[in-house]
Amino acid sequence: MNRGEARARLVRCARAAIRLWALAGGALLVAIVLLTAYSAGANLLLHRPVPGDFELVEMGIAVAVACFLPYCQLTYANVTVDIFTARAGPRLLAALALLASLTALLFAALLLWRMGFGFLDYRAYQEFTPIIGIPLWAVFPPFLVSLGLLLVASLLTAAEQVAALRRGST
Repeated sequence: MNRGEARARLVRCARAAIRLWALAGGALLVAIVLLTAYSAGANLLLHRPVPGDFELVEMGIAVAVACFLPYCQLTYANVTVDIFTARAGPRLLAALALLASLTALLFAALLLWRMGFGFLDYRAYQEFTPIIGIPLWAVFPPFLVSLGLLLVASLLTAAEQVAALRRGST
């Protein structure tokens, strides 16, 4: 296998991992919806909601949203203001997309670095949710994975835009 084939295989694997991570976030959202529906029904019918359901929903939604960030970057699904670029040419659009990818890369690296320290602090000081006692550090690992994948997605989209600029089109 030559370098180009190895690189293409690595890119395919990274894209697949990002898609699977987003699907995991979607599955988590479905689980949260089911939990919320069950808890609401149990409260309505039996006056016994799931204890700490709001803690689980709060943590789960935060993790699910983080799971979608790399996929949004990879598919160029982040919010854009097209009114300013409606008449822009392909090179300008590629340059702006490259700038956006580099900005996402910078923020992903910064957040990954700082949240890594936050994770270590929460592990060291052992804080728990008040009702069901989930350790607060438990949400950090999926966030760190999401930020790592966001960093990879940002590198991939930046490379695509550099290639587009070299070709002179998008």
